[in-house]
Amino acid sequence: MRFKLSLGAVAIAATALITSAALAVTKGPVTDDLGVVELPAGAPMPIGLYWVISGADAALGIDSKRAVEIALKDLGGKIKGRDVQLYEEDDGCNAEGGQTAGTKLAAVPNIVGVLGGVCSSATTAAAPILWKQGILNICTACTAAKLTAPDRKPDYAGFMRTIYSDADQAANDAKWFREGLKCDTLATIHDGSPYAQGLAEDAGKNFVALGGTLVAAEAVTPTDVDMRPVLTSIGTKKPCVLYFPIFIASGAQIAKQVAEIADLKDTHIIGGSAMQAPAMLEAAGDAAKGLRITNVDTSLLGSKYPEFVKKYEADYGEKPIQSFHAMAYDAMMVLAAAIDKVAVEDGGNLYIGRKALRDAAFATKGMEGISGAINCNEHGSCGAFNFAVYQFTDGNPATFETGKNPVKIYP
Repeated sequence: MRFKLSLGAVAIAATALITSAALAVTKGPVTDDLGVVELPAGAPMPIGLYWVISGADAALGIDSKRAVEIALKDLGGKIKGRDVQLYEEDDGCNAEGGQTAGTKLAAVPNIVGVLGGVCSSATTAAAPILWKQGILNICTACTAAKLTAPDRKPDYAGFMRTIYSDADQAANDAKWFREGLKCDTLATIHDGSPYAQGLAEDAGKNFVALGGTLVAAEAVTPTDVDMRPVLTSIGTKKPCVLYFPIFIASGAQIAKQVAEIADLKDTHIIGGSAMQAPAMLEAAGDAAKGLRITNVDTSLLGSKYPEFVKKYEADYGEKPIQSFHAMAYDAMMVLAAAIDKVAVEDGGNLYIGRKALRDAAFATKGMEGISGAINCNEHGSCGAFNFAVYQFTDGNPATFETGKNPVKIYP
């Protein structure tokens, strides 16, 4: 089985190959409005991956990568009788990295589809580049609401995701702040990324719609170290909840410094799902103990999920290190099923229409994924959201295990 990564020889200079998708093309027995992938007899099937696999947020990408590898094993290492060749890019969880990753993957000859990313900032940049070449992009953990909004730009017509939308999480978060914590006032902090900014803003709007008051909406940068000025400013408002759905580096600084702000001693300190990883404990240490995080409820995933976890632990010597592996596994299965549906073999060659593949993937309904039922709509939104709150009980990274540290405390 050919699982190893092999993009190194593809130069960024190949961006010159990226042009607008051609009109209808016929290759072999297949005609398609966006073009046809032709895989010669015996050639492997190229599939692209992009996500963050280095730095503080690497757990997001590593977890997804492992899930895709397990999915490929479950498929016998083949799709439509072809070995799968993976081309992986580290997008750095930022727009620049996403642009580079999208450009390089779009230049891979005969690439069939792309899975990723896990960060909305990278995906927002990569998806349009891929779609200009008619390449289907299935996201595994990017949740920014605008990516699958009804009014999204045509550049995202080839983008879909097996993860939920932040619009769903924002509504649930706000409801818990108001009804679960009985809070009247909310302060938020985002880091300017599409994920964090969109989620914080939407949670604030939902909170206000439920009768609460948004007393502060602040922003930091992912590289900020001294959070005391912004925390002190927020402290003067004495909010009932301080909500900061940001990434690990800056999130850990807030977790460590918030205890120094006397005006926030009675405030509920709530982080976001990107911080639910061993790296958060490495960065924040004992300051993470007691921190609560809103996230998807991993105890309510599909019936096949426990079996997946056993495979994960057997292959990698530890339990899953983030929360979105199930969605990555399911993304691989959605892509494989769509390829199997539309690919045509003729004379030993395999032909895959790009628009046909996109349409088949978007038509996915009733698939039993390990994240639950996969039902895609016309905007590419396929995942459902079940709300939960987790709390870290120990600052030692070695104790990280979703369900234990952090432990689910609601519902």
